[in-house]
Amino acid sequence: MKGAIIFLAAFLLFLVITLGYQDLPPGKAIYDAIVGAESDYEIAGIPATLLAVAVFNGVIYGVIIFFVYWLAERFILGRRKTTIEIKKT
Repeated sequence: MKGAIIFLAAFLLFLVITLGYQDLPPGKAIYDAIVGAESDYEIAGIPATLLAVAVFNGVIYGVIIFFVYWLAERFILGRRKTTIEIKKT
């Protein structure tokens, strides 16, 4: 459950950051490779191209941060739990 919260927080953070700074990699490069053309269509006052780039960045950075969290929890915090459990018995 914590992992989902970590992913969601990272996704929203990078979504907002990308809305302010559109050239944050790799979202723009992925959008250009897949679509290649910019759209004039707006969704809630935000250009659709910018929104798509922001979603790409949110997902990519969210997955990276979730993976780092998972590794830390699995290998670093997992060893602490094992050590604490051994000392209790």
